[in-house]
Amino acid sequence: MTRLKVVFAGPHVTLQDRGRPGMLRFGVPASGPMDRAAFAIATRAAESASAIEVSLGGLALQALDGAVSLALAGGGFIAEHGGKGGSWQVLTLQEGETLRLRPGFWGAWTYVAVAGRVLAPDWLGAQATHGPSGLGGGRLTTGQVLEVQAPRLLPDAILPCPVFARPRRVFRAVAGPQDRFFAAADLKTFFSARFVVSTAIDRMGLRLQGPALVPVGALSIPSEPLLRGSVQVNGEGGTTVLMADHQTTGGYPKIATILDADLDALARVRPGDGVHFQRVDAAQALQIERAERIRADRG
Repeated sequence: MTRLKVVFAGPHVTLQDRGRPGMLRFGVPASGPMDRAAFAIATRAAESASAIEVSLGGLALQALDGAVSLALAGGGFIAEHGGKGGSWQVLTLQEGETLRLRPGFWGAWTYVAVAGRVLAPDWLGAQATHGPSGLGGGRLTTGQVLEVQAPRLLPDAILPCPVFARPRRVFRAVAGPQDRFFAAADLKTFFSARFVVSTAIDRMGLRLQGPALVPVGALSIPSEPLLRGSVQVNGEGGTTVLMADHQTTGGYPKIATILDADLDALARVRPGDGVHFQRVDAAQALQIERAERIRADRG
């Protein structure tokens, strides 16, 4: 057994695994990592089922006793551990050593996968933390001590940062499913205007600043199921893209749906970043998703 002390944890630092797929019909969000691709790289390198998801607030971990290896992946974060390095590497924390992670020039999330099992609560069979409630493995707090069962040591290594993990500003989307509640000019505006990511972001969604897209006669529609990537528009015309911890139902109309293949890239944007949405039709979306699945399977 090895213990890791959380010397410091910023907001929205949580323990995540792959989430709870198939639970939306019971009113349970899937949760899981914001950047699923980076999470997969980190957990594969550490041979672990879960990882600590680190926000722009940063994280510092200290090995209290024993040694354990960690795999870092995601964003252009700065890792301080006997010097400065990047967030794409495998390193070993010896007893008494501290790893400090802070944001670099790009990316909003990075992942620390521990080579061993972090002992933390399960909720409905998963350690994935639902951010708003804290259910699951839980939010990390300063001063907390994590126990790691069966810690392992791995060779130090540099993890190549894939091209698809780099920053992007254009994201593909299909119109709807409720684009009928918007004027044709507003729909055209959504797919041509520049939006800016606001500071009102968390694991539930990204609120965008840009032209108002006021829906017509849509605010009395009944609540219906929601999916990750839905672009909701409130009564004042404000847009929000739903992310990992999104609610399972809602009554605001959805002007568009971001392709699943682009959601990890969208999760990497930071407050103040400008984004554009490129319209694709259903047939193009299917081709893109199939190609993405093939790429992911070849890993």
